[in-house]
Amino acid sequence: MSDVLELVDVSVVRDGRALVDGVSWSVKEGQRWAILGPNGAGKTTLLNVASTYLFPTRGTVGILGERLGKVDVFDLRPRVSMAGIAMAEKLPKNQTVLQTVLTAAYGMTATWREDYEAVDEERARAFLDRLGMSDYLDRRFGTLSEGERKRTLIARALMTDPELLLLDEPAAGLDLGGREDLVRRLGRLARDPYAPSMIMVTHHVEEIPPGFTHVLMIRQGKVLAAGPVETELTSRNLSHCFGLPLVVERVGDRYTAQGLPLG
Repeated sequence: MSDVLELVDVSVVRDGRALVDGVSWSVKEGQRWAILGPNGAGKTTLLNVASTYLFPTRGTVGILGERLGKVDVFDLRPRVSMAGIAMAEKLPKNQTVLQTVLTAAYGMTATWREDYEAVDEERARAFLDRLGMSDYLDRRFGTLSEGERKRTLIARALMTDPELLLLDEPAAGLDLGGREDLVRRLGRLARDPYAPSMIMVTHHVEEIPPGFTHVLMIRQGKVLAAGPVETELTSRNLSHCFGLPLVVERVGDRYTAQGLPLG
């Protein structure tokens, strides 16, 4: 399998502080990675580097066979899609759900004077149906619940047929029902052999969908563990990552974690 993403000794420094410090990490084609860590650990910084929107201070970054700094990122970016809060804030609230997904076909955030082909609309409808949004096509994006908005953003991210899909805390802010519905749908996507390679940032092991193959744990900008979920998502590693005694349990194809009682 070829490398979809390769970081070699990557550091990102801002105002004298290392947000990411000496990270070496590779993602192979077809793998699904979850990035775990506490607030401020460097999770989203890694995702921003992978999206080509943030250049490292030191180290080298390879994305889809191209080296960051040696390639025109405007040629590379259509091959990488990211769904997260940053994108949601750029999208017009008065656009319909269908328009919100369709505009990704032209790399736009809002409709202008584009003439969308029938195949574009068919694909947008298919992705929205896959994410459980087929009954919301004419709803305004700004009127959606948090869960509905997250599902729309993922459908939009898939619209460009990316080779690498980045998900920045897709379950954040959702209630239990919304989280479980999204995790279930992401699990189905993760198991699809035709789906792109995936990297998802989360704070919670309960949000790791079935079908995700690997986990990276990061604390204070440094990688503590990286590898297959079965071997690396352990109580010892997670306790080290969050600085708290934690017990990880596997229930079927999902994981849970809880702290040890005080005293």
